[in-house]
Amino acid sequence: MDSLFIIKTGTTFPKTLQKWGDFGDWVRLGLQLAEDQVQVVDVVAGDPLPVAGNCRGVVVTGSHAMVTERPAWSVSVGNWLPSLIEAEVPLLGICFGHQLLADALGGRVGFHPGGREIGTVDIQLAPACQTDPLFSELPTGFPAHVTHAQTVLDLPPGATRLAGNFFEPHHAFRAGTCAWGVQFHPEFHRGIMACYLREQATELAAAGRHVEPLLRAIRDTPTSHQLLRRFAALATNPSTENLGGRPC
Repeated sequence: MDSLFIIKTGTTFPKTLQKWGDFGDWVRLGLQLAEDQVQVVDVVAGDPLPVAGNCRGVVVTGSHAMVTERPAWSVSVGNWLPSLIEAEVPLLGICFGHQLLADALGGRVGFHPGGREIGTVDIQLAPACQTDPLFSELPTGFPAHVTHAQTVLDLPPGATRLAGNFFEPHHAFRAGTCAWGVQFHPEFHRGIMACYLREQATELAAAGRHVEPLLRAIRDTPTSHQLLRRFAALATNPSTENLGGRPC
């Protein structure tokens, strides 16, 4: 039976791993799918990528790597992504996965000129979300957790911008009918976000930023979490009527 695949592109910080698990765990829990409905592919460890025709849906996780570093495993995933779009496999790239999708389709990725965006931030949806299969029923503004130094500087040709904020104009986009990238982290909860802030405290302090105010500003992100559940519904039952817009 076809599976939903989570393409795991690295491992979290050791203390975060010990307390909360790893990228694949967070995404599967966010999708609210049983373990036998999901296959985690650890591409950094050398796991082979599945054939597009065997994929019910694909989520590409975040990573501590940078897209512009172009390690061999990242290049392989980037070369594979267009085959999913051609086959109209529902695809969601998160943070690194978002950037890798944009890069693979001809967009431009690099370090954000304003530095790192981290903590809980507000996301605003673009008008194009009104007819988007994944975003159409979300509120026009909602909080989400973020941590990223690189960004999609220019969207791929033909991509549709779906969300942004004052710091990051490209928090979400769609390519084709059912491939999405989100810069924010719908799989993060408050505890994971707090761990990421503490793990990067030294780096943030060197940039003149204080962790304690960022920790106090952490909020719940129920709408962001809803995005993963909606993606799971779309991937496992493409004809689901309550998704709105045109299904894949």
